[in-house]
Amino acid sequence: MGLVTVATVALLVVATTSAADFRSYAIVQDDASLVIQNKVVRLFGIYIPDQGQFCDTQLRPAFCGYRAATALNSKIQGFVTCEEVGFYEDGSISAICWTKRSSFSEGIDLGAYLIRLGLALAGPDAPFEYRALERIAESRGVGVWGFQADQFRRFPWR
Repeated sequence: MGLVTVATVALLVVATTSAADFRSYAIVQDDASLVIQNKVVRLFGIYIPDQGQFCDTQLRPAFCGYRAATALNSKIQGFVTCEEVGFYEDGSISAICWTKRSSFSEGIDLGAYLIRLGLALAGPDAPFEYRALERIAESRGVGVWGFQADQFRRFPWR
């Protein structure tokens, strides 16, 4: 009986989230940061290069911003769960965030999602998974590693 009690307590300790974890509705900003519970959250371990403005006109109303912001806006449906990693000088939070995370699913890591699409690069402090995904995106020629069809110029003689 004592072993069962110890096992139950151990499971409860593992199942509870730390004070640095938070979950709520997220609003995607033009720079691909998130506003969650009135706090600005930047995804940990990634760098989003400036790729110019992009508008997704399939959404109503149309969403304009960086490609990464547009991708996040379409990916996030419902609540976002974040694990706080640190703070920036401007007071924003650095966090690893997931969408569709539950007790039954690990969810989708939003930083990894952007790197997989080639819309973000792995930062120097990024987890190994992010670096591996960046190399895969580069080898596939997607996102910043590939051709951006919406930024071509017409030939001057036409």
